Amino acid sequence: MNNFRSFRKSSRKSSRSQQAEANEQPNEWELEEEFDQKADRLDDFPDDGELEIISVEPVRWPRFHYRLTFGELNLIVHEDVMIKYRMLKGYSFTKDALQEIMAANELQAAYASSVNYLSYRSRTRTEVARKLREKEYENHVIEATLERLEQEKLIDDGLFAQQWAKQRVRTQKKGKVWIRQELRQKGVDQEQIEQALGDIDEDEELNSAVLMAQKKWNSTSGQWLDKKRKTMAYLMRRGYSSDLVRRALAQVEQNQNEEE
Repeated sequence: MNNFRSFRKSSRKSSRSQQAEANEQPNEWELEEEFDQKADRLDDFPDDGELEIISVEPVRWPRFHYRLTFGELNLIVHEDVMIKYRMLKGYSFTKDALQEIMAANELQAAYASSVNYLSYRSRTRTEVARKLREKEYENHVIEATLERLEQEKLIDDGLFAQQWAKQRVRTQKKGKVWIRQELRQKGVDQEQIEQALGDIDEDEELNSAVLMAQKKWNSTSGQWLDKKRKTMAYLMRRGYSSDLVRRALAQVEQNQNEEE
């Protein structure tokens, strides 16, 4: 890809998912500037001879990018690439050299975009890849970017799964069934999911289930069997296993008997 793409979000998202994305990320993800209108394609550059850079100017968006003007033609490159290849005013480049530079620029732009995406919270490999595909990066650029992020430990699905599982049990009071499905949707490998779930303390999960069961029981009206049935269904919806639901209900019933 020789030119820059739009950062427009997909119109297929629901209004709820759009609102969630907006709450999580600043307005920069919603910019709809068409960079195709601001940067020329390398196809437009002459095959022979060299072109001299006559001006270098920072652009408002994307951040850390500069517009390099070659007469009537221009390119937008990342600051790191500009420095690496000494793309300064007065320097000249052939089309072949620019093609190599823009390939490097595409990799740097994808990397910088990914780091920005990861700055809000941890993500899985699949989530980062999905975001890069939305921005229309080519597959080889995405794969190279993901490998770099993994090497730098900026994405680690195993660690992500462990932290996610513990957080969901402790603060969200969710069960392993729920957590397993969430991690699958985020593209985490099955072995890593099971490892993360295996690290969850059984007593901690049971205590969470008992807490939610007692809360539901106290807020439910009706006969004993009705309260038990509704509480059981509630726990199942929160992703607790049948065995854990049974044990949690037994504890709640014991508590009720002791109170009475």
